[in-house]
Amino acid sequence: METEKYNAKQMPSGIQSTALDPAVVKVLRNTYMLLGATIAFSAAMAGVAMALNAPYFGLWTLLPYFICLWMTEKNKNNSSGLLWVFALTGWLGFTLGPILNMYLAVQGSEPIVMALGSTALVFFAASAYVLTTRKNLNFMTGFLMTGMIVAFAAAIANVFLQIPALALTISAVFALLSTAIIMWQTSAIIHGGERNYISATVTLFVMIYNLFLTLLSFFGMSSDD
Repeated sequence: METEKYNAKQMPSGIQSTALDPAVVKVLRNTYMLLGATIAFSAAMAGVAMALNAPYFGLWTLLPYFICLWMTEKNKNNSSGLLWVFALTGWLGFTLGPILNMYLAVQGSEPIVMALGSTALVFFAASAYVLTTRKNLNFMTGFLMTGMIVAFAAAIANVFLQIPALALTISAVFALLSTAIIMWQTSAIIHGGERNYISATVTLFVMIYNLFLTLLSFFGMSSDD
């Protein structure tokens, strides 16, 4: 049987304590602190892009993204990894600016506000569920990674195919996968599968980013209706 990575001390009354191991608490604390800082920095960069009226980057978003992602992973065990985390999240925030400008110009702020609120609600609910139940979701690793790769490839293909029904399906799949990966990453920290807060932060940030864009497209379509 797999040993759980949190304390289960026998209490005098016979009740077991399920307090998290100090190492787990440290990783969670560092992850959430860095996640909050990167979200704030990303939002600031989005504001800069909006003020500059930066153009929509399309698929060109991916080249700097993958470079920053690779450099972050390469340097995740040293201090320079933090610089690459902010480079990665700052770039994603900057590329978000033109998208937000487009929605503001066409539909106003309502879809953006609703997407922000819904993204925050989903993130906190998914995280709280895992932190409360202490579910071990390691069994989902292969399915989630494969699903994300397939969905990503389908999204790239649909840039050229422009099939509305496929775009809607891909968006729904991305929303579900992003939520599941938030839960999976939180579970990995709790059960000892993730001890690097830089890697954990990047995973959570990218899933939040994907979830926000997906919900923004849904609420945008609802506004059109």
